Amino acid sequence: MEWPEELVREAKKRIVPYDVEGFVLGKGDDRAQVMIVGEAPGENEALKEEPFIGRAGDELDKQLAYVGLSRESVYITSVVRSRPYKWVKTNKKGTGGTRKANRKPNQKEIFAHAALLDYQIKKMDPDVIIALGGVAYERLTGDTGRISEVIGKPIDTPIRKQEGEGYVLTEKEFTVIPLYHPAAVFYNPKIKEDIYKSLDQLREYFKQGNVNS
Repeated sequence: MEWPEELVREAKKRIVPYDVEGFVLGKGDDRAQVMIVGEAPGENEALKEEPFIGRAGDELDKQLAYVGLSRESVYITSVVRSRPYKWVKTNKKGTGGTRKANRKPNQKEIFAHAALLDYQIKKMDPDVIIALGGVAYERLTGDTGRISEVIGKPIDTPIRKQEGEGYVLTEKEFTVIPLYHPAAVFYNPKIKEDIYKSLDQLREYFKQGNVNS
């Protein structure tokens, strides 16, 4: 995807005050009809400047294949393009007793990169936006409820876009389908059944021809 230099420069400038590192714009087919929106890069993603690699990436690939998709047939991006981190204690030698750990982005960090996601959505105009996890779903819709209540359900809704120092809703409705973040199963294996129920719903949605070819 081609990016306006000023847009990228401003996004990098706005994120400077926060504890983040790296910068990952996204990857995939920018003519695809399916956009996948994650939360933020992790350590590996920030280093290699590629979204969803490592364990979470392997899990995403598996889930995409299950519903008949691949990385080459979608565009993958995230709400925040830099890795949010926090310092935690560690016993690992050579670290000085602390290390950087991933954390959820806060609302100021999300807003700092809001214009990037707005630009991608406007440029691609996807048939479906898959929101991976509650952070992505809330950023898109403004819904602060439990994602467990809506996973796998196609929701036709206006989405939030930056305007001034806040958000407004788009005039157009988009189909947003929330799913659990791929990494969620590592921390809570009990949700695996729910994950595949939601993927079954998504697979059926695609089978019904709801995405333009």
